[in-house]
Amino acid sequence: MKLRGRNRVSPEFSMASITDVIFLLLTFFMLTASASQSALSVKLPNAKGQEMPAERIYVTVSPDGKFFLNKNEINKEQIESTLKTLFVTNPSPAFVIAADEDALHKDVVYLMDIANRNKYKILIATNPHISDEEPVHDREQ
Repeated sequence: MKLRGRNRVSPEFSMASITDVIFLLLTFFMLTASASQSALSVKLPNAKGQEMPAERIYVTVSPDGKFFLNKNEINKEQIESTLKTLFVTNPSPAFVIAADEDALHKDVVYLMDIANRNKYKILIATNPHISDEEPVHDREQ
């Protein structure tokens, strides 16, 4: 006497499930490949470049937290409105952040936030007279 099970397993399988798995793998590799490029650990170079043209707008941050717009002292709350007024007719507005090395990080981030909100390009002023042998992070205080 031969006993048979009631449930028979079908030898067929759905191509939809394997397609889903391949799509998920493809998505995973595309996302991780693009993320790994921005996560590289790089040593940034010292600034050796051309002098900035005089017609640029400079926002300077002093070590004691004072802000200057083209060498004229300005209140922190007035910076954004003044920049908006200056850039009304400028198709590609940009300004230079010239922060003292002892200035607070939050003051520089404040200026970067203004640039981000208003879609301004920013340039960070650096000291072009640093020698190659002296890394910035190893200088004595």
